[in-house]
Amino acid sequence: MPDFHRYRVPGGCYFFTVNLLERRGNALLNDRIDLLRDAVRRVRRSRPFTIDAWAVLPDHLHCVWTLPPGDDNFSTRWRLIKTFFVRGLPRTERLSRVRRASGERGIWQRRFWEHAIRDDEDYAAHMDYVHFNPVKHGLAASPADWPYSTFKSCVDRGLYPEDWIGVGNSNLSAGEPGE
Repeated sequence: MPDFHRYRVPGGCYFFTVNLLERRGNALLNDRIDLLRDAVRRVRRSRPFTIDAWAVLPDHLHCVWTLPPGDDNFSTRWRLIKTFFVRGLPRTERLSRVRRASGERGIWQRRFWEHAIRDDEDYAAHMDYVHFNPVKHGLAASPADWPYSTFKSCVDRGLYPEDWIGVGNSNLSAGEPGE
């Protein structure tokens, strides 16, 4: 088994990519957005964090979070979000022998991709990546058209103009802005 370590910054700001296990043709996250939102709300009540940006696509999501001072435990938050989401779904997914033997569900990929935000430029690049992603995937003509993101709330906070279309962001690689 590989020696897997996550870079942790107490009170830090992080970018995440989280994927469904079966991505091709799967629209589960948008179809059950209510369940995902409820799972996030439940976790935030017991383990607070600030949502800086979020975009939920049919089969994966991207977000930027800021954790409370002294707290670096994003892994438990993701485990709980995934668990609460899955508990609201019927058991209809295909299961591998390994997942069946360990009692796991076959909804989420086991791991997630995280990146600790380094500075203001890194923050801006990841915020842009999150909000431009639905356009990149051909799901919306502009970030303002995608209903499952924080783009409109970021416009309300003055972070973006309403007509922002992500010019200059089309060269960002999937899941790894600025890298």
